[in-house]
Amino acid sequence: MARHDAFDEATARAAERREAGPLAVSARYDGRTKRIVITLDNGLDIGFAPEIAEGLERADPADLKTIEISPSGLGLHFPKVDADLYLPSLIAGLFGSRAWMAAHLGSAGGRARSKAKAASSRANGRLGGRPRKRAAG
Repeated sequence: MARHDAFDEATARAAERREAGPLAVSARYDGRTKRIVITLDNGLDIGFAPEIAEGLERADPADLKTIEISPSGLGLHFPKVDADLYLPSLIAGLFGSRAWMAAHLGSAGGRARSKAKAASSRANGRLGGRPRKRAAG
């Protein structure tokens, strides 16, 4: 495929995506609620805690004060931490790359506490616990 054709196709896809909406018209960090709040062109506000988004999880509140909206209205850029988020992914509940989301969800699952998990741990302990690692040899 010629480079010019690829550019034309990408431009057409972007135009379709913008028409499908919604688009971001403003974004801010709300220090009171400690959330990023995005106002969409349909009047809806959406908010999320920055620690659940890739690139923002360790950002200081001062680093979140400046948020740039892409000309298309589909992207958010946080220049102080050099992080970018894609609005359609945020709306779909995807706050990072596939690998980052898997690690984030796996970490949350490992910290989860439940009666079933506690009972399983006790039962495993009665059996001698986790097997010791053997030296490679």
